[in-house]
Amino acid sequence: MKNLFDSIIIGIIFFALCSCTSIKWTDPTNSSQVINKTDSQAKTIIKIGGSSSTVTVLKLLAQAYESQNTNVKIEFISNSQSEGAIAALKNDIIDIAGSSHKLKPEEDNGKIQYREIAQDLLVVATNKNVKNVLNLSTEQLKAIYKGDISNWRELGGADANILLLDRPEDESAKILLRKYYLGDDKTTTKAVILNKEGELIETLQSTPNSIGTFSLASSLINKLPVNHLNLNGVAPKAQNFANGKYQMVRHIGILWEKAPSADTQDFIDFIFSSESKKILKNNGFVPTK
Repeated sequence: MKNLFDSIIIGIIFFALCSCTSIKWTDPTNSSQVINKTDSQAKTIIKIGGSSSTVTVLKLLAQAYESQNTNVKIEFISNSQSEGAIAALKNDIIDIAGSSHKLKPEEDNGKIQYREIAQDLLVVATNKNVKNVLNLSTEQLKAIYKGDISNWRELGGADANILLLDRPEDESAKILLRKYYLGDDKTTTKAVILNKEGELIETLQSTPNSIGTFSLASSLINKLPVNHLNLNGVAPKAQNFANGKYQMVRHIGILWEKAPSADTQDFIDFIFSSESKKILKNNGFVPTK
């Protein structure tokens, strides 16, 4: 019995020593003993939100920045309208907001600021199955949106009904269409309204006989298999915007707090760098001077 009791005592002492050794090995005060964090845990997170029309620009620049700064991860929250992104910025949900309009007086709380990045030409395009329609006059484009022209045959194309893909009236693309081509005429009730530009682009690609207006740069970057239309004989190209012949262009900018973190400020500096301007120009945007 005594031998059994001694064996139990020795076992308890041995276990306690092992436990103490284990505790000492994981002592967080010894830097050589701390378990390394994963790469994702160690990275600095910069959060960005923006309207669907600004995301293409910001993702393009974010990818370039992350390739040079592997300790930074740039996260994009769900796309919304510019107003939603600005509200998220003011409520400290994101670090940078993308917007297709300048900061409005009613949006300015005195703590945020706006600066334009680039101009993005808008293109009127059709599904690739639409043939023999290469140019539209202002009157023809108006008639399509009003519903007065409803068949591609009326424009020299095939005998097929036109499917108009449109955006809400408060979206930048529709505002610019009205400013330069449509005026105040009502849009046909047969138009399919799509809230996000990405949805319009996807639908146009997959739907025969459709037509819609969206970012030229998005089309070029993604090499979309769609037909770009000239308007009044003018092609949607950067040089035609530079010489004043093509005016339908969207202004894209960012907003951020006047006292951002050092990491956010570093990314903002990159956005307005000469390297960034080259990236934008090479991908169909017109960098702001």
